[in-house]
Amino acid sequence: MLPIIQKVCYLMYPIALCSVLALGIFLERLWTYARVRRESRGLAHLIEPLVAKQRLDEAVTTCHQNDTPLAAIFLAALRCAGRNREQIKVVVEETGRREVAPLQRFLGLLGTIATISPLLGLLGTVLGMIRAFNVIATQGMGTPATLGGGISEALITTASGLTVAIPVILAHRYLTSRAEHLSLEMEEFSLRLVDLLGE
Repeated sequence: MLPIIQKVCYLMYPIALCSVLALGIFLERLWTYARVRRESRGLAHLIEPLVAKQRLDEAVTTCHQNDTPLAAIFLAALRCAGRNREQIKVVVEETGRREVAPLQRFLGLLGTIATISPLLGLLGTVLGMIRAFNVIATQGMGTPATLGGGISEALITTASGLTVAIPVILAHRYLTSRAEHLSLEMEEFSLRLVDLLGE
């Protein structure tokens, strides 16, 4: 790809950078969501039996040993043990909103990449067409092969921008749905704990 990038337009460099950055974000978010989901399920299966047996100190210690958003939500709920269910639920909801926000990390950047990639490609094509018509203005029409070659090179940036943008849009949609599903799952675990503490 490097010879094509160098031949066509310098705007191919940011398009290539966008593709690498998008791939990195996608893989990092996939790994993060899988880890958070696995650890959250494990934590919920540990904490619920402890709370059911009124072993709250052990539950607090277990939460301190876990580095997930759900652990922070559980800790907030455990600190409210003894209050009525509605009070515990309010605290859990406030903590949950704060702890779930990092799950959306980098998704805005991924959406921005999906938006600007085709625009960068279009800009490269426009600049390429300007150069092609400047050549026509100074040197005459030339041959159809020369003119067609210049236009095809100019269109490569638009094709490249779309090639980056389409999978990035799909990746953004997929990661957003994964984050929402994970948030709902943590909410379900939290409400089960609220029910246990509020009995």
